[in-house]
Amino acid sequence: MIRRRSLATPTVRGHAGFAGAAGSPATPNGGRAGLAGATAFHWDVPGPYVVGFTTRTGGVSSGAYESLNLGILTDDDPVNVVENRRRACRETGADAETATMAWQHHGAEVRRAEPRGIVTPGTLFDRCDGLWSDEPDRAMMLLTADCLPVAVARSDDGEPALAILHVGWRGLLAGIIASGAEALGRGNLAAAIGPGIGPCCYEVGDEVAESFRRRFGSDVAPEGRLDLWSAAERALHEAGCAVVERTDLCTYCHPELFFSHRRDKGLTGRQGVVAYIG
Repeated sequence: MIRRRSLATPTVRGHAGFAGAAGSPATPNGGRAGLAGATAFHWDVPGPYVVGFTTRTGGVSSGAYESLNLGILTDDDPVNVVENRRRACRETGADAETATMAWQHHGAEVRRAEPRGIVTPGTLFDRCDGLWSDEPDRAMMLLTADCLPVAVARSDDGEPALAILHVGWRGLLAGIIASGAEALGRGNLAAAIGPGIGPCCYEVGDEVAESFRRRFGSDVAPEGRLDLWSAAERALHEAGCAVVERTDLCTYCHPELFFSHRRDKGLTGRQGVVAYIG
C-alpha cells in the first residue's frame, strides 16, 4: 500500500502520489501492475520536480546484478553499471554527464550537488549521505539496497529546492533527515519514502531496537523487528514535512523488483533514487 500522510490528517490517503514508468498507477503489494517491468516509478509531487525511484529491471547486468545495477563498487562489470546509470537517467530525463552522486557512509551530512557526471569510473564524489540543490537540471543520484531512498522537496510558492537522502538505521539516528530539511531552509516541505527493507523482514539486535524505541516510540521495533519506514516518517514530520508519502515496498520481499543486501547476503546490486528540479 502506498500511503500519503499529512500532519493535519495523519490517515491513509491513497496511491495518487506515485506512478509507474509509463504513468500507470503504482500498485504494489496486492497487485504490482504499475511496477512490473518498470525501470523506475515516479513521485508526483507539486512543483517543478522530477523524482524517480528505480527498480532492478531494465538494465544490462546479469547474474546477482540482474539487471539495472547502479552500484559500481560491486563485482559487476563497470561497463554494465555505466550503461545502467545512463538508462536510469534516461528514464527520468536526467543528464548523466552532469549529474552527481555521493560516497555514502551511513552518516548525517548533506552536501550541495555539484555537476561531476556519474558515468566515468573513478570519479570522486563528496563523502556524505544526502545531496540537495536549488538549481534547475542539477540531477542527483543515491544508491540503496535495503536502506531507504528519501526525497524532500520545498512545496510552497517559494524558490524550488530538492534533497535526496540515503537513510539507514545509523543515519536516521544520527539525524540525516533533519540535515536534509535544514539544507532546504524555510518553507513548507513534502517528502517521499522509497522502497527499503520493511518491518516484516528487518530483524535487529536489542541495542538497535532499544535506541529506536527511545527515539521514535515503542511500536517501531516490536519483537526485534525494526519499522524503518515509520521511524523515517516520524523524523520527516518532526523536520517540518507537512506531507509524507510512503511506498511501503519491502526490498527483501520482492526479489523480482529490488536488490536486497540482507536477503542476498551482500552479493547484490544497488537501486536508488534519481531527482532534479525540472
